[in-house]
Amino acid sequence: MAKEVRRHFPEESVVVIHHDSYYKDRSPLSPAERERINYDHPDSFDNALMTEHLRTLKEGHAVEKPTYDYETHTRKKETIRVRPANIILLEGILVLADELLRDLMDIKIYVDTDADERFIRRLKRDIVERGRKVDQVIEQYLKTVRPMHLQFVEPSKRYADVIIPEGGLNLVAVDLIVTKIRDILDQHERAQEGLS
Repeated sequence: MAKEVRRHFPEESVVVIHHDSYYKDRSPLSPAERERINYDHPDSFDNALMTEHLRTLKEGHAVEKPTYDYETHTRKKETIRVRPANIILLEGILVLADELLRDLMDIKIYVDTDADERFIRRLKRDIVERGRKVDQVIEQYLKTVRPMHLQFVEPSKRYADVIIPEGGLNLVAVDLIVTKIRDILDQHERAQEGLS
Protein backbone atom coordinates (compact mmCIF):
# COMPACT_ATOMS: atom_id res chain seq x y z
CA MET A 1 0.00 0.00 0.00
CA ALA A 2 2.75 2.48 0.96
CA LYS A 3 4.61 1.80 -2.30
CA GLU A 4 1.42 2.30 -4.31
CA VAL A 5 0.69 5.62 -2.57
CA ARG A 6 4.32 6.81 -2.75
CA ARG A 7 4.57 6.47 -6.53
CA HIS A 8 2.07 9.34 -6.99
CA PHE A 9 4.43 11.98 -5.57
CA PRO A 10 7.81 13.55 -6.29
CA GLU A 11 10.64 12.04 -4.29
CA GLU A 12 11.25 15.19 -2.23
CA SER A 13 7.63 15.36 -1.00
CA VAL A 14 7.08 11.90 0.48
CA VAL A 15 9.43 9.37 2.11
CA VAL A 16 8.66 5.83 3.22
CA ILE A 17 10.17 4.37 6.39
CA HIS A 18 9.90 0.59 6.73
CA HIS A 19 9.58 -0.82 10.24
CA ASP A 20 11.54 -3.91 9.10
CA SER A 21 14.66 -1.75 8.81
CA TYR A 22 14.54 -1.31 12.58
CA TYR A 23 14.88 -4.91 13.74
CA LYS A 24 17.22 -5.04 16.73
CA ASP A 25 20.80 -5.94 15.90
CA ARG A 26 21.40 -9.51 17.07
CA SER A 27 25.11 -9.68 16.14
CA PRO A 28 26.24 -10.26 19.78
CA LEU A 29 24.28 -13.55 19.76
CA SER A 30 25.37 -16.80 18.18
CA PRO A 31 23.66 -17.83 14.91
CA ALA A 32 21.76 -20.56 16.78
CA GLU A 33 20.49 -18.05 19.37
CA ARG A 34 19.42 -15.67 16.58
CA GLU A 35 17.42 -18.41 14.90
CA ARG A 36 15.37 -18.98 18.08
CA ILE A 37 14.20 -15.36 18.37
CA ASN A 38 10.58 -14.55 17.59
CA TYR A 39 10.95 -11.80 14.97
CA ASP A 40 7.19 -11.36 14.74
CA HIS A 41 6.91 -10.05 18.31
CA PRO A 42 6.89 -6.27 18.87
CA ASP A 43 9.95 -6.59 21.15
CA SER A 44 12.07 -7.64 18.16
CA PHE A 45 12.08 -4.05 16.89
CA ASP A 46 14.24 -1.13 17.98
CA ASN A 47 11.26 1.20 18.34
CA ALA A 48 13.28 3.63 20.46
CA LEU A 49 15.61 4.27 17.50
CA MET A 50 12.70 4.49 15.09
CA THR A 51 10.93 6.97 17.37
CA GLU A 52 14.11 9.06 17.56
CA HIS A 53 14.48 8.99 13.78
CA LEU A 54 10.86 9.98 13.19
CA ARG A 55 11.18 12.92 15.60
CA THR A 56 14.41 13.99 13.88
CA LEU A 57 12.76 13.82 10.44
CA LYS A 58 9.74 15.79 11.67
CA GLU A 59 12.16 18.45 12.96
CA GLY A 60 13.56 18.75 9.43
CA HIS A 61 16.81 16.83 9.78
CA ALA A 62 18.07 13.78 7.88
CA VAL A 63 18.68 10.42 9.57
CA GLU A 64 20.82 7.36 8.84
CA LYS A 65 18.31 4.54 8.62
CA PRO A 66 19.69 1.11 9.48
CA THR A 67 19.73 -1.72 6.96
CA TYR A 68 19.05 -5.24 8.06
CA ASP A 69 20.39 -8.60 6.89
CA TYR A 70 17.54 -11.10 7.18
CA GLU A 71 19.76 -14.11 6.58
CA THR A 72 22.09 -13.38 9.52
CA HIS A 73 19.59 -11.41 11.67
CA THR A 74 22.08 -8.58 12.10
CA ARG A 75 22.33 -4.96 11.08
CA LYS A 76 24.58 -4.19 8.19
CA LYS A 77 27.28 -1.53 8.58
CA GLU A 78 25.75 0.42 5.69
CA THR A 79 22.95 2.84 6.43
CA ILE A 80 20.60 4.70 4.13
CA ARG A 81 20.38 8.47 4.41
CA VAL A 82 16.76 9.54 4.66
CA ARG A 83 16.06 13.21 4.18
CA PRO A 84 13.12 14.99 5.77
CA ALA A 85 9.94 15.42 3.76
CA ASN A 86 6.54 16.96 4.32
CA ILE A 87 4.96 13.49 4.36
CA ILE A 88 6.47 10.46 6.07
CA LEU A 89 4.77 7.13 5.37
CA LEU A 90 5.56 4.69 8.15
CA GLU A 91 5.06 1.13 6.90
CA GLY A 92 4.95 -2.04 8.98
CA ILE A 93 2.50 -4.54 10.40
CA LEU A 94 3.37 -3.78 14.04
CA VAL A 95 3.69 0.03 13.99
CA LEU A 96 0.23 0.54 15.50
CA ALA A 97 1.08 -1.83 18.37
CA ASP A 98 3.56 0.70 19.81
CA GLU A 99 2.12 3.70 21.66
CA LEU A 100 5.18 5.93 21.17
CA LEU A 101 5.07 5.38 17.42
CA ARG A 102 1.29 5.94 17.33
CA ASP A 103 1.72 9.24 19.16
CA LEU A 104 3.96 10.49 16.33
CA MET A 105 1.40 9.67 13.63
CA ASP A 106 -1.05 12.24 12.31
CA ILE A 107 -3.13 9.63 10.47
CA LYS A 108 -3.14 5.95 11.37
CA ILE A 109 -4.16 3.49 8.65
CA TYR A 110 -4.63 -0.25 9.10
CA VAL A 111 -4.44 -2.23 5.88
CA ASP A 112 -6.59 -5.33 6.35
CA THR A 113 -5.59 -8.18 4.05
CA ASP A 114 -6.98 -11.70 3.84
CA ALA A 115 -4.94 -14.31 5.76
CA ASP A 116 -4.39 -16.47 2.66
CA GLU A 117 -3.00 -13.52 0.73
CA ARG A 118 -0.72 -12.53 3.64
CA PHE A 119 0.66 -16.07 3.80
CA ILE A 120 1.25 -16.32 0.04
CA ARG A 121 3.05 -12.94 -0.01
CA ARG A 122 5.24 -13.96 2.90
CA LEU A 123 6.02 -17.32 1.33
CA LYS A 124 7.10 -15.70 -1.94
CA ARG A 125 9.10 -12.94 -0.22
CA ASP A 126 10.92 -15.23 2.21
CA ILE A 127 11.91 -17.67 -0.52
CA VAL A 128 12.95 -15.09 -3.13
CA GLU A 129 14.36 -12.26 -0.99
CA ARG A 130 15.48 -14.01 2.18
CA GLY A 131 16.72 -17.34 0.87
CA ARG A 132 14.44 -19.49 2.99
CA LYS A 133 12.98 -22.90 2.18
CA VAL A 134 9.22 -23.58 1.90
CA ASP A 135 9.21 -25.81 5.01
CA GLN A 136 10.96 -23.09 7.04
CA VAL A 137 8.41 -20.47 6.01
CA ILE A 138 5.45 -22.73 6.80
CA GLU A 139 6.87 -23.71 10.18
CA GLN A 140 7.56 -20.10 11.11
CA TYR A 141 4.11 -19.04 9.97
CA LEU A 142 2.37 -21.64 12.13
CA LYS A 143 4.69 -21.26 15.12
CA THR A 144 5.07 -17.47 15.37
CA VAL A 145 3.67 -15.40 12.49
CA ARG A 146 0.01 -16.38 12.83
CA PRO A 147 -0.06 -16.36 16.67
CA MET A 148 1.68 -12.96 16.77
CA HIS A 149 -0.72 -11.60 14.16
CA LEU A 150 -3.66 -12.67 16.31
CA GLN A 151 -2.07 -11.35 19.53
CA PHE A 152 -0.61 -8.03 18.33
CA VAL A 153 -1.36 -7.07 14.73
CA GLU A 154 -5.09 -7.76 14.51
CA PRO A 155 -5.90 -6.01 17.84
CA SER A 156 -3.85 -2.95 16.81
CA LYS A 157 -6.47 -2.01 14.23
CA ARG A 158 -8.52 -0.47 17.06
CA TYR A 159 -5.99 2.39 17.04
CA ALA A 160 -6.47 3.11 13.33
CA ASP A 161 -8.27 6.18 12.05
CA VAL A 162 -9.02 4.29 8.84
CA ILE A 163 -9.19 0.55 8.07
CA ILE A 164 -8.63 -0.37 4.44
CA PRO A 165 -9.58 -3.78 3.06
CA GLU A 166 -7.66 -5.40 0.19
CA GLY A 167 -4.40 -3.47 0.61
CA GLY A 168 -2.81 -1.87 -2.45
CA LEU A 169 -5.41 -3.53 -4.66
CA ASN A 170 -8.06 -1.25 -3.20
CA LEU A 171 -7.73 1.52 -5.77
CA VAL A 172 -10.50 3.64 -4.22
CA ALA A 173 -8.64 3.66 -0.89
CA VAL A 174 -5.32 4.45 -2.60
CA ASP A 175 -7.00 7.35 -4.42
CA LEU A 176 -8.48 8.68 -1.15
CA ILE A 177 -5.10 8.55 0.60
CA VAL A 178 -3.34 10.19 -2.36
CA THR A 179 -6.00 12.93 -2.40
CA LYS A 180 -5.56 13.54 1.35
CA ILE A 181 -1.76 13.73 1.00
CA ARG A 182 -2.09 16.17 -1.92
CA ASP A 183 -4.35 18.32 0.25
CA ILE A 184 -1.77 18.31 3.07
CA LEU A 185 1.04 19.17 0.64
CA ASP A 186 -1.03 21.99 -0.88
CA GLN A 187 -1.72 23.41 2.60
CA HIS A 188 1.98 23.24 3.42
CA GLU A 189 2.88 24.99 0.16
CA ARG A 190 0.35 27.76 0.83
CA ALA A 191 1.73 28.19 4.34
CA GLN A 192 5.28 28.44 2.95
CA GLU A 193 4.15 31.05 0.39
CA GLY A 194 2.54 33.04 3.20
CA LEU A 195 5.89 33.13 5.03
CA SER A 196 7.77 34.53 2.05
